[in-house]
Amino acid sequence: MPQSYKPIAEADLSGKPRGAPRRLRKRYLLLFVSLLFNVLSFAIILRWRSHDLTGLFSHRMPFGDSWYGGLSEGPASVPTTDNPGHSSETLEIEKWLEAPERQLNLTRAKNSIASDNVIFNIEKFYPRKEETIAYLENPRTSFRPNTQARVTLHHGGWKEPVVKDYIVGPLPIGTQTTIRPLTEIYHRNDIPFNARGLSHIMELVDWLADAVRTIRGSIKGALNDTLIGGMNGPFSFDGSFRRVWMTWRRNAPGSWIMPVNFYQYIDTSGTDISQWKILKLIYHNQTFPTTESFLEAFNNGTLIRHIEQADPNVDLSWAGRTRIGTERDLEYLPGPRSVSFAGVRYRVDMERQYVSWMGWGMYLGFDRDMGLNLWDIRFRGERVIYQLAPQEAIAQYGGNDPVQATTAWLDRYFGMGAAVRDMVPHYDCPQEAVYLPASTYSMMGTVHVQRAICIFEQDTGKPLSRHTGDEEGEFGAVKSYVLTVRSTTTFDYLFYLDGTIEVRLSASGYMQGGYWQPNQDAYGGRIRDTSMGNLHDHVINYKVDFDIAGTTNSLLRTTTEVEEVTHPWLDDDWGQQHIQQKIVKEYIASEDDALLKHPPNFQGGYAMVNQDVKNRWGYPRGYAIHPGNSPIHNTVIGSKRLLHNANWARYNLAVSRRKETEPSSSSMWNLQLSGAPAVDFHKFFDGENITQQDLVAWINLGMHHLPSAEDSPNTKTNIATSSFMLTPLNYFDSDISMELKNAILLRAPEKAGSPYSYDDYGVKQDFNCLPEPPSPFDYTVTPENFIRVSDVYLRVKMGF
Repeated sequence: MPQSYKPIAEADLSGKPRGAPRRLRKRYLLLFVSLLFNVLSFAIILRWRSHDLTGLFSHRMPFGDSWYGGLSEGPASVPTTDNPGHSSETLEIEKWLEAPERQLNLTRAKNSIASDNVIFNIEKFYPRKEETIAYLENPRTSFRPNTQARVTLHHGGWKEPVVKDYIVGPLPIGTQTTIRPLTEIYHRNDIPFNARGLSHIMELVDWLADAVRTIRGSIKGALNDTLIGGMNGPFSFDGSFRRVWMTWRRNAPGSWIMPVNFYQYIDTSGTDISQWKILKLIYHNQTFPTTESFLEAFNNGTLIRHIEQADPNVDLSWAGRTRIGTERDLEYLPGPRSVSFAGVRYRVDMERQYVSWMGWGMYLGFDRDMGLNLWDIRFRGERVIYQLAPQEAIAQYGGNDPVQATTAWLDRYFGMGAAVRDMVPHYDCPQEAVYLPASTYSMMGTVHVQRAICIFEQDTGKPLSRHTGDEEGEFGAVKSYVLTVRSTTTFDYLFYLDGTIEVRLSASGYMQGGYWQPNQDAYGGRIRDTSMGNLHDHVINYKVDFDIAGTTNSLLRTTTEVEEVTHPWLDDDWGQQHIQQKIVKEYIASEDDALLKHPPNFQGGYAMVNQDVKNRWGYPRGYAIHPGNSPIHNTVIGSKRLLHNANWARYNLAVSRRKETEPSSSSMWNLQLSGAPAVDFHKFFDGENITQQDLVAWINLGMHHLPSAEDSPNTKTNIATSSFMLTPLNYFDSDISMELKNAILLRAPEKAGSPYSYDDYGVKQDFNCLPEPPSPFDYTVTPENFIRVSDVYLRVKMGF
């Protein structure tokens, strides 16, 4: 028994006296003998089976880990010493780029302005798949792929400012290291400077504070009020301009759902701040071409005011997360939690970020744009997926105000990985979860998050399979467990014992709310006196690079049809005509036919199979793609704000030939280039044959969000959850979960009324220990991680 547990027998939980002192001494003597025997037995086990328990207690994880105090460091078999998803070291690359011989004339971001040349991003550029697989399979005999970095520079100091991507390598920095433009993965050579990433955000804040100085006394809600400014996106259609709608909200918890219905349209094109200007102002559907005309209307009394905004006693506490309402019965008690009484059953290699569990093995990767991704996913030693990674997330709004009607977010632009904060222990993940760190690059330096990823195993609460029967060998059940790899409670990758993988997204938080007026009723739901939640679609795209029994796969479509047949054995009482279903299978041979939606009524589906490798029964081995919760695609097609930059969102899934020049369905600049995106997904599909090729599935999940009062103050994860599942399809010859020992087989008694006999395969489910208390709650982040650029952009505080 692990030394961090106390047997129940040790503890007196009743609080009552236990009898006479002599009897008590006798019990203590027996207890001492028992404990001594257990300690000796445990020492012998450790000596004889140290290879099974090596490291179990040797490695203390960062704060927030479970109470068991240790984790086995080494998985059964790490394929190589390299993780294909690990990012490169950035400090030496920064110094190399800043060297005079590079002639890049770079300025450190903290000292720069828009008209300087700055480093925006540094991260790993993934090596070619063919080389990586060769090294993963035979690290001793294959060449290690060259390590390279992708570097993004904002060339604000050039005569014609532009954004460029470069490849720097090989790494580590040495005499062979070079730099070259990276253009082969994009559908345009350069990125217009007006489409650049979020940089110099405080430059905009300072300019804005000066620009609205003359109207500070006019846009207050209450006396001495403070408003928060937020901005929408996209800023540009083709990079020829950079303009943004500014919205003002009350400065209180939950400001996102407390707008005051005042907007400004701002031009921030180019690098010359003196040329930036306010193009128009809108206050409660009243439009003003200049700040001066707005002030004139305000001063001469022609501006239509809204009295409810001037109430100094307005209660804004409703939008906060402080507990309210009547306490529920027994709610003063903490709820149940998962406990691995026998110790955790998965292994984590912290250095290589490799996880193994019950036949599964995978590397963890993390990047600036989309965060957590998985590499070289193997089951029972065989690669199933080379890369599983989120690609992009859109949110397209509708409304009757300047911001909601023109907002179409592509979240990759803001860096979902760079925006990750530490998990809240005991709340974002179960109490015994293990946490892993992640690092990304920002203009201000490397961002290190200590608890960016959590891993835990749980009982699903229902059997994986079961059957009731009295014939010998047919009455039994197999317990169902799942391993979850999670990042910021949003991205979940779940692994099941039968070879199934579930990808799940669960969203929660404040909505981007609008100002409620009767003419808004068609665009959302009222959640307060002057607040509403606006209608919008969320669609998130994932890349699944399948390798089913090898890298040559095909796309199989399976549907069902209704047929009318004549059976000669049917008599006239029913008639000889019979209506029934039949299965229709076909292979999709061309990329152009692989932009797909789920069949009506979900009658059938799609699978990735290897036609050349069959199971024992002659079927191609494969994995089916099953829709889970809320399998949606984007509703609004043709909007100029998502004209070509999110074509992937039009489908439930799509399948294309894998190419090194098509690593992602999107890019960080697509948000600002809807008319001519850096990555146009439709250009992946050019009629190529996809029969027995290296294929990639691009799979979407999401939700149509029709807000209601229950979204106030926050949307809940139980509603805002979407998923898809990847399940074996003739990949095996039978149900492999029958090999599991956490199962039971019952035998009917010979005599009625007698108990059933059973076989539990030696795994006793009544194992019971008293675990030590979990670590006390604490939440601390490093100062440099406390404020993110994206937070400032979405919530600009200005005192008025």
